[in-house]
Amino acid sequence: MVFLAPLLLLQAATALGAPQPQAQSQSQSQPLAPAARPAPAVSRWPARDAQFTIRDFRFRSGETLPTLRINYTTLGQPHRNARGEIDNAVMVLHGTGGTGRQFLSPQFADELYGPGQPLDIARYWIILPDGIGHGKSSKPSDGLRMHFPQYDYDDMVEAQYRLLHDGLGIRRMRLIMGTSMGCMHSLVWGETHPDFARALMPLACEPVEIAGLNRMWRQLAIDGIKADPAWAGGDYRAPPVQGLRTAASLLFVAGAAPLYFQAQYPTRDAAATFARERVAASIAATDANDLIYQLDASRHYAPWLRLETITAPTTWINSADDFINPRNLDYPRRAVARMKDARFVLIPESDDTRGHGTHTAARFWKQDLVALLRRSE
Repeated sequence: MVFLAPLLLLQAATALGAPQPQAQSQSQSQPLAPAARPAPAVSRWPARDAQFTIRDFRFRSGETLPTLRINYTTLGQPHRNARGEIDNAVMVLHGTGGTGRQFLSPQFADELYGPGQPLDIARYWIILPDGIGHGKSSKPSDGLRMHFPQYDYDDMVEAQYRLLHDGLGIRRMRLIMGTSMGCMHSLVWGETHPDFARALMPLACEPVEIAGLNRMWRQLAIDGIKADPAWAGGDYRAPPVQGLRTAASLLFVAGAAPLYFQAQYPTRDAAATFARERVAASIAATDANDLIYQLDASRHYAPWLRLETITAPTTWINSADDFINPRNLDYPRRAVARMKDARFVLIPESDDTRGHGTHTAARFWKQDLVALLRRSE
């Protein structure tokens, strides 16, 4: 199950050479050096990381960063049509606290990337970026801490666009899909760049401002970190563990799957042990300042008023056991009625679904992906 907080960053075992992005006067790309330490988990998928650098990136807040680094992972190779245009690029966008490499996990990759599967890497060029503030992209913990620019989702999407358009030379994507935060980014993409993707597949989000309970638990997680004296306004010398414990506990509950956890941990001791282990792992893997920024980046997200501008064929999927996006909110069904070519699917709850994390368990929705690709051919 993939939680919002980064519990495990998957590393690729081998690498295929991704083509170098086109040279630009304001940007550059270069492969990453090999990891200094062995990965804690190994993916069987041949992936390679590279970095794209944007000079003097201006954020919505008016702040600028002289050098904005966007890390990305690729699988497969680009294909060019008769006009010389790349026509097989697929971008998958991660959730809050995640990285592009989470999409190399077996529950996602093994269902999608193999021969004859929906995103067969012999046919598609898969691009998995780390959003601003995440993974190996530029983030507060690089050194600026709470002086890092106050990025939001619009900034993150703009950086993704610069990567694809300026860095990789892509003029139209075959598909943009995303989970959780990436789901919301998919909707922002549909509104701000309506002709850039032939299809959109948002997974696990709502099309409205982050408010109600969704904003409440996020705010409480932020407040929990800031209330820890060790946080010291972001200039901590040692991690603010108590604040991180508060945040990690809220993240754990928000991402949980009630029926699945009941079936897997039917005794008090088993349930308590699992929860404590997960929270401890999350604390160890999370930087407090990064998490504050990640949770607050949604503050300006509000696609509801512009849904009619989303014209690309869209299949939108939520799961009935998602605490963050409750099944009894009717926003998605109302939203797709205002979009040109959109369908909404609600995955029924079972003791096998994964709550919010169902978005990364591709077996639950991969036939919907197949149908979307056919519909948008």
